[in-house]
Amino acid sequence: MHRLWSIVVVLLAIRMAIAGGALPDQRDDAIATFTKQYCLDCHAGSESENDVVLSGINLDVLKKSASQTRLLMHVLESCEMPPEDSQQPTPEERSQLLKLLEPVLHEAVARAPYQERTSIRRMNRFQYNNAVVDLFQLKCVVFTLPERAMRIHKNYFKPDTGKMPDTVTVGNRPLGKSQMIEPRLEGVAAFPRDLRAEHGYDNQGDHLSLSPLLMDEFLKVAQSITGSKDFNKKHVGIWNDFFVAPKEGADIQQVLEERLRPFLSIAFRRFVEQAVVDRYVRFTLSRLEHGERFEEAMKSVASAIISSPRFLYLYEQRGEEDAGVKTVARGVDDFELASRLSFFLWGSLPDEQLLEVASRGALHQTEVLSEQIQRLLRDKKIKRFCDSFALQWLQLDRIISSVPNRDKFPSFYFSKYRASMHMMMEPLLLFETVLIEDLPITELIAPSFTYQSAFLQKAYGVLSEGTEKLTGGSGVTTLTFHRVPIMDLRMGGIITNAAVMTMTSGPERTQPVTRGAWVAGVVFNDPPEPPPADVPPLPAKPADGQEHLTVRDRLALHRDRADCRVCHEQIDPLGFALENYDAIGRWRDVYDNGLPIDATGRIFRHYDFSNVVEFKEALLANSERFSRALAGHLMSFALGRTLEPADDIALKQIVEKVSGENNTLQAMIREVVLSTSFQGK
Repeated sequence: MHRLWSIVVVLLAIRMAIAGGALPDQRDDAIATFTKQYCLDCHAGSESENDVVLSGINLDVLKKSASQTRLLMHVLESCEMPPEDSQQPTPEERSQLLKLLEPVLHEAVARAPYQERTSIRRMNRFQYNNAVVDLFQLKCVVFTLPERAMRIHKNYFKPDTGKMPDTVTVGNRPLGKSQMIEPRLEGVAAFPRDLRAEHGYDNQGDHLSLSPLLMDEFLKVAQSITGSKDFNKKHVGIWNDFFVAPKEGADIQQVLEERLRPFLSIAFRRFVEQAVVDRYVRFTLSRLEHGERFEEAMKSVASAIISSPRFLYLYEQRGEEDAGVKTVARGVDDFELASRLSFFLWGSLPDEQLLEVASRGALHQTEVLSEQIQRLLRDKKIKRFCDSFALQWLQLDRIISSVPNRDKFPSFYFSKYRASMHMMMEPLLLFETVLIEDLPITELIAPSFTYQSAFLQKAYGVLSEGTEKLTGGSGVTTLTFHRVPIMDLRMGGIITNAAVMTMTSGPERTQPVTRGAWVAGVVFNDPPEPPPADVPPLPAKPADGQEHLTVRDRLALHRDRADCRVCHEQIDPLGFALENYDAIGRWRDVYDNGLPIDATGRIFRHYDFSNVVEFKEALLANSERFSRALAGHLMSFALGRTLEPADDIALKQIVEKVSGENNTLQAMIREVVLSTSFQGK
C-alpha cells in the first residue's frame, strides 16, 4: 500500500515545485487540481484501487507526517513513481523537489520529537562469546560459531598496518567441518543462533528478547564457562589478578572490593555504584564462609556477574526526565556512547581505555571520539565487525543451502565438497581489504582487484587480461587466495561474484527476480515487498510450447498482473543485468537452447544499459545512491533497529560529508558514529 501512496506524494511534490513560493493554501488548491487530473480516476470513492482513497489530500498531511515525507523523498530519489507508463517529471524537477522537501522533512520530524528509543536488547550469541572472551581475556573462544564464516590461518589480518597481504590462507567454517575445530572451553554448549530480522541483522532489538527459559539457559552457560576444566591459568588472562588467592593475612573484604570493582565496571560497561560492589562482595564472602576455596568462590561470583541482566542486556540509563510516558529526544551519555561504539565495531564490551575516556566525560568531544574510532578500526577485534556485518549485509549465508544440479553443474562439486567453500570467501576478503586499506566504497561495486583461489579462478573459466594463472592452494582444509588485478568490469565486486550468482539461482537455472530483489535490498537498501500469496513461482523448466522462449520472455508472461507490475518494473532490470552469469556464476553469451541472452534494461528511469558493464557504470555514475544505502545498512546494524524518518536527515549529512573524504568505508563508519542518530535517543 505504501507504494501506492507514493504516487500521491510524488504528484503533490511536482505540483509544489511548479507552484514555487506560493502560499500554502494556494499550493493546496493546486494539489487538489493535480491529483484530480492524475490520480482520482483510480483512487477516489468506494471503488478506489486497492482501497486507497486520495480525494481531499493536501500539503498539510506531509508536514504532519514524517513517514509520508520520507516516503516522498524516497520515491523521488529511486524514481519509483509515477509508474513507467505515466507522465514522468524530468531529472531536474526531481532534484528541485528533493531540495524543496528537505525542510518539510525537518519540520515533520520536529513536530514529532518523540522518536522511538533504541530498543533494549540482549546480546546475541556472537556478542556474548566476544564479551566473555574479552572480560576474562581468554586465549580461546567460548564456543565455536559457524556464523563466523571465515577462519584465519597464518594470521594475515593486521589492520594496524593498513594493508592486506597479497596472499591469504583461510578456512570456511559453515562448509568445512575441520574449520570448526579450534581451542575452546570444553563442556560449554552454544545456545541456538539468533535469527536475522527480515531485511535486517541478528542484533535487532525486537528480535532479542529474554524469556525466563532463556534466562535460565544463560545461567547454565555461565556456570559451565567457569566450571570448564579449560577455565584455568593457561587460558584465562586475568587469572592471577582475579582468581588467585591473596597472601595469608590479607584483608579479604578489601581484596574482593579491589578485584570486583574494575571487573564489574567492564562487565556492566560503566563505573558501578558502591552498593553494587558491596552486594557482590557479600555474595563472595558468603561462599567463602560456607567452605569454598577462594578460587571457586571467585568463579561463582564471576558466573553470577556474566548471567546478570546488567551484563546480558544492552541497555541505556533512564534519567528523571523519562518519568513520563514520552520524553524529548536527547543524547546518550559517555558510557552509553562507549558501549554503542564497541558493540558496533567490536561486537563486544568497551575496553578499559574506552571506559576511562568515558569516565572523564570526554568521549563526546569530536576530536577525542574520532581518535577512539580510529583506534578501534586499527585493532584486531575489528575482524568481528567484518565477520558479522559483511556476511549478513551480503546475505552470504544463503549459499549454504545452494544445491545446483550435480549433472548440469558438475564443476560446482569436487570430491564430497562444494565450490561454495571458495565462493563465499571472495566477497568477504574484498570487504576486509576495502575496510583495512581505507579504500573508496565504489571498490565494492567495481574493484580494481579481487581475491581468488586457483580452484575459483578455474571455476570462472575466464582470466582478466594481465592476470596470471594461479596454481596450488585448492584444498579443503585451508584455502589459499591470491590478490589479482581486475581489468574486466564483468568480474569481481560484491555483485558479480560466484557466491551471489549461485545463492540467487535455483538448482536448474538462474532466477532474475531473486537476483533483482537481492540487488534492491543489498545495494540500494530498498527491498521489495513480498509477492502476493496467490502468485506461483516460475517453474524451473519451460512448460510445453515454451521451450523456444528465454527466461525474460517467460517472466513477461508470468507477471502480467497489475498488482505485480509495479514491483517488477523496479527489480527485473536489476536481475536481467546479471543474466549473463549462469547458476554458478560462469559467464555465458547464450542459453542452453542457443538463444542469445538479453541483459538490457533501464535503471533510475534515466540510464539505459545493454550489458553488465554498462549497468555497473550506471551505478558508479549514481554512486550517492549506493553510498546512502550502505550508510543506512551500517546505521541499522550499529543501532540494532530499523531506521526512522529522522534517520534520513542524518544519512543525507553522512553522504555529503563522506563524499568530501574520498568516499572511503572508514570515513563512512566514522560519520555514522558522529551522527545525531548514533549519539541520540
